[in-house]
Amino acid sequence: MYILFGILSLIVLLAAVLLIRTWMAKPTPAKTARVELCNDVRAKEYGERLAQMIRKETVSSRFDDDKTKFYEFHQILEELFPLIHQHCEKHVFNGSLLFKWSGKGKEEPILLMSHHDVVEATGSWEHPPFSGDLDEEGRLWGRGTVDTKASLFCILTAVEELLREGFVPEGDVYLASGCTEEFSGEGAPLTAAWLKEHNVHLKFLIDEGGMILEEPIGGVKGTYAMVGVLEKGYGDLKFIARGKGGHASAPGRNTPLVRLGQFMAAVEKKSPFTSRFSPTVLEMFRRLTPNMVFGMKLVFANLWLFKPLLAKLMPLISPPGAAMLHTTAAFTMAKGADGLNVLPQEAYVTANLRFIPHQPTDESIALISEMAKKYDLETEVLYKDYPCPVVDYQGEAFKLVERTIGEIYPGVGVSPYVMTGGTDAKYYKDVCDDCIRFAPLYIDKQQYESIHGLNENIYIGALPMGVDFYKKIVKSF
Repeated sequence: MYILFGILSLIVLLAAVLLIRTWMAKPTPAKTARVELCNDVRAKEYGERLAQMIRKETVSSRFDDDKTKFYEFHQILEELFPLIHQHCEKHVFNGSLLFKWSGKGKEEPILLMSHHDVVEATGSWEHPPFSGDLDEEGRLWGRGTVDTKASLFCILTAVEELLREGFVPEGDVYLASGCTEEFSGEGAPLTAAWLKEHNVHLKFLIDEGGMILEEPIGGVKGTYAMVGVLEKGYGDLKFIARGKGGHASAPGRNTPLVRLGQFMAAVEKKSPFTSRFSPTVLEMFRRLTPNMVFGMKLVFANLWLFKPLLAKLMPLISPPGAAMLHTTAAFTMAKGADGLNVLPQEAYVTANLRFIPHQPTDESIALISEMAKKYDLETEVLYKDYPCPVVDYQGEAFKLVERTIGEIYPGVGVSPYVMTGGTDAKYYKDVCDDCIRFAPLYIDKQQYESIHGLNENIYIGALPMGVDFYKKIVKSF
């Protein structure tokens, strides 16, 4: 009886602790904050100017070396931003741009960057993808509005207006825009190499990345600026199965395609990679927890208890959330025999990997290669790079961005997060320790989902706030 009473007492005590910790995570102002999207004269003027950039098709491809379209885009920029071209030192790296705005030399330089190439725009759009149409709701339509000509426009407009005011920054300000970001091409590496060659070490840089969203994660009721502070490494691997081949009328067992299929199913069922809550992810959930719905809040306010279970269940709950916890492997291409009735002597699949810092590139490759050996597969590394240094969310660069967001978007929450995709910022590791990945623009759920998809568009009312953000950044440092 005493043992049972003791167990029940412990259960009641545990429940009380869980509920108290959940109650203490009270909603923050971000729960009710709404971004005021002005639709004034300034927003319309910006929208019309950005439309000129959208109307120029700048689709990039690793299989097309002709950079004519990008040089034509440069001419549009020269017309839109004459003062930058008059007062800033300009460098062009096979279609990618770098401007140097000389300052007083009292501070380390900074870099503001956003690429101008875009992905293809197939499918049926409500507005043609390179129309630059502006509708009555204040949406500007076209490929590149979100990814990422709008943020490039805001960067260049901020500097153009500061030049018009006669402002001189305390340190040099660099502006970069690559034309090969969408396929991890040469633009950013060439730009970073030039900076390194000229002994430029940046105080910080701000590239594309997170944006301002309502309900950034399902069940989080609030508007948050998601600031990327960690970018995973990238790799493409090829797994090869060999066999005797032969006629498909008399197949043996464990032929190449079968072994590849077994291997892919095994990786999906039991990943060789370890999930771990990094300090960045823990801080992200700490900031998001107060505005979660009750069930989620109960779990995330008590990670001291639920963390091991959550690490296992996250892939089922939220694949994007799970990708922040471990290395991911996505199988992308496959090839077998060339004939419909032929058993292949050789078959292969490729996998795209994104490497987490706690199991970085070489360790993750070794783990999945060892798993592949169990199915008599060879592993070939087609490409690999390494996770980027993590920006300290308590450091000066992050705090500056956080303060600036608070001034431009009062009441909006700010959270660090893990970039699961790639950016050009990864190439600047040798010249910058603090690479912030954030575009200061409000977008809604449809606009977020339109990135690399159909009907990409942006509110022109978000543009003035984006311009003001970059102005404050330049003036603050």
